[in-house]
Amino acid sequence: MKSVHPYAAEELHGDRFGHATTQLLPFDTNGSPHGYYAQTSPNPPPAIERSWYDPRGWSLRKRLIVAACIVVVIIAVIVGAVEGVKANAYPNYSSLNYTLANTMSGSSFFDNFEYYTAADPTNGFVQYVDSQTASQMNLTYASDTSAVLRVDTNAGNQTTGRKSVRITSTDTYDSGLFIFDVVHTPYGCATWPALWLTDPSNWPENGEIDVMESNNKATHGNAMTLHTTSGCKMNVKRKETGTSQDSNCLNTANNNAGCGVEGKKATYGETFNNNGGGVYAMELRDAGIRIWMFSRDDIPSDISNSSSPDPSSWGEALADFPSTHCDISSHFRNQSIVANIDICGDLAGASKYYSDLYDCPETCTQWAAENGASFTNAYWEFNSFKIYQAS
Repeated sequence: MKSVHPYAAEELHGDRFGHATTQLLPFDTNGSPHGYYAQTSPNPPPAIERSWYDPRGWSLRKRLIVAACIVVVIIAVIVGAVEGVKANAYPNYSSLNYTLANTMSGSSFFDNFEYYTAADPTNGFVQYVDSQTASQMNLTYASDTSAVLRVDTNAGNQTTGRKSVRITSTDTYDSGLFIFDVVHTPYGCATWPALWLTDPSNWPENGEIDVMESNNKATHGNAMTLHTTSGCKMNVKRKETGTSQDSNCLNTANNNAGCGVEGKKATYGETFNNNGGGVYAMELRDAGIRIWMFSRDDIPSDISNSSSPDPSSWGEALADFPSTHCDISSHFRNQSIVANIDICGDLAGASKYYSDLYDCPETCTQWAAENGASFTNAYWEFNSFKIYQAS
């Protein structure tokens, strides 16, 4: 022991490493606190090293950053879950009890329609004729088994537009199941045929449903399309066998394309006709709009032999337009059935289709004016239209 003060004592203590430290404590020989004595004490403990994931060792800044990241992750999980639910949302197409409301067939088929004679709103090279002219020119006629609507095949140069027919049903519908038995579809350069539903006096406010539509040589299958005002989109879960096109149904979007679904080659045109035609069924209801196509040999028995067809038994539709992001009842009202064959116009006459896709000759209007004989396949033939309403 070494002396550190005349009146001090030294006391040694070892630390945890075996080293001694000295501390002077006040005392005198009588025990009074006048002098000092030495006393050893441990060194201050070293700082404790904590793991990187132990928040007790984090700075305030680091804690705030981690907390913010946790909040972001939680929000992302919640949003992802909500979006997942939305992505899988699908309407309830429960079975409805349909009963027959109207049949259009036989020799009285055209009695259910009015003939449109105004200028073509889609800029076609066409003259739509009235019922008397159509009858005289044999552009519309019906037998006990079928009804035909066709384009004039006169060889004369029709410089003001080729004569054709557009008919609109006198009855209108807000909903229903529509069964169209079709034997022959029109095709050929310059043609633009369609079987569709709309409210001609309130378009596009009351919507348009294109059940069958093609153009020119029609080798790319049937196009089924909706045209609406804003607020109707099909970027949702759908159950269909056709190929979806644009998802925005707004009539002005995507160059007026609407939201369409394309069927395979056999759903329209020469291939469809050579197979004996078939049945198109379109269901219009609050849950959505669905369109099925059945070839002649595959028509369901509840369509052929029943007074109450059941779409819920038919499997996936060719085209499905669910109500998930579209209020069907507000977008589709007062629908009439329309059948027509336009010539050239905004669709068939566009170079994108007329010359680029279908390689048709000259210009559309020149071809249509000078080649009447080339329109021999430009006709619709229908066995019947049947309309069912849910009771």
